[in-house]
Amino acid sequence: MKRRVVITGMGGIAPIGNTSEEIWKNARDGVCGINKITSFDTSDHKVKVAGEVKGFDPTEIMDKMQARRTARFTQFALAAAREAYDQSGLSETEPAAGETAHSVDSSSESRDRYGVCLSSGIGGLGVIEEEHYRGIEKGFDRVSPLFVPMAITNMAAGMTAIELGFHGGCTCDVTACASATNAIGDAFRQIRDGYADVMAAGGAESCISPLGIGGFTAMRALSESPDPQRASIPFDKERSGFVMGEGAAVLILEDYEHAAARGAKILGELVGYGASCDAHHMTAPLAEGTFAAKSMTAALEDAGLKPSDIGYINAHGTGTPMNDSCETKAVRLAFGEAADDLFMSSTKSMTGHLLGASGAVEALITVDALRDQVAPPTVGFKVADPACDLAIVPKKAASMSTEYAMSNSLGFGGHNASLIFRRV
Repeated sequence: MKRRVVITGMGGIAPIGNTSEEIWKNARDGVCGINKITSFDTSDHKVKVAGEVKGFDPTEIMDKMQARRTARFTQFALAAAREAYDQSGLSETEPAAGETAHSVDSSSESRDRYGVCLSSGIGGLGVIEEEHYRGIEKGFDRVSPLFVPMAITNMAAGMTAIELGFHGGCTCDVTACASATNAIGDAFRQIRDGYADVMAAGGAESCISPLGIGGFTAMRALSESPDPQRASIPFDKERSGFVMGEGAAVLILEDYEHAAARGAKILGELVGYGASCDAHHMTAPLAEGTFAAKSMTAALEDAGLKPSDIGYINAHGTGTPMNDSCETKAVRLAFGEAADDLFMSSTKSMTGHLLGASGAVEALITVDALRDQVAPPTVGFKVADPACDLAIVPKKAASMSTEYAMSNSLGFGGHNASLIFRRV
């Protein structure tokens, strides 16, 4: 029998807040976290703005030595994971001092059935750049001995498992901008199908660097607008590309019976997951939206719902001309006449595009949107586009009344993923 999967903790760090509570408050209030890039000199770059995390001090969650040995994306993951874990109340069931998960008897909280599925699209890009410069200057045998473990994409997942003491499966989905949504969906299935009782799931990313910005600029994916308020404008007719963001979010997913037995506060329920692949092009989505629609219909079927049951979609909504029109077509294909009754917004208008972490931050926002029955806005939206003719929530949040909401992610390589959450 399939088990119910609930959310008992959420943690996040993003351009609009360094905690999950702050992220939601600012998303609801339409606060834009995009501004001039401060982490490097952009004099020789066409792109001048990004969604940087502000005021983050890694030594608040780790000592200075560990901070020097940990890439920024992993630092974000650890901050988000610890917040989610503490909120879940699982820290109150930790083994006593001197005990390991394996030494606790079976009647106690063993971590053998607690796992991690935490994604990153690119991993430690900043570390790769720094060490490459060092290698050119001093010789490549002189790069840091920690270069590889700091840079590899799975390290946020591995370090999170170490931090939380989770001994179950630990994996890292890498599906470009769909990574975190796939990670949450895969973790959902682990619990629902009986392989785990608890999963820390989400994503982390930090690629606001000369190479990261330069690479996406060269492929004409980024907005070159110098105005932070008009750079990330998903679904707007004047959109010209996405804005890079950074951050992380982690959700603690848990078997409902397991959560209820320990009296955990339940924040929401994950009820459906769908995934598909365009199998079409390295970077461009399929113009007709056929297989993006398939991931949405698969999530609906997985949840046993009708299209009319969904009241809100947190769209992938990157702000590139092709993505937004293709996603609109996909929603219309998947939802039919019910598409006209949906609220839809892109919170990337406030955070920028967090690449492999975007689906996790957007899942967090979607759960809170359901709880408060508020659809967050697409800030900066001014000029309607006939090719994006859904009910886009502009500028200010809108009240809604719905039990279910969907969060979509689409990634380079044709990866599509959709999650459905239920209000509790």
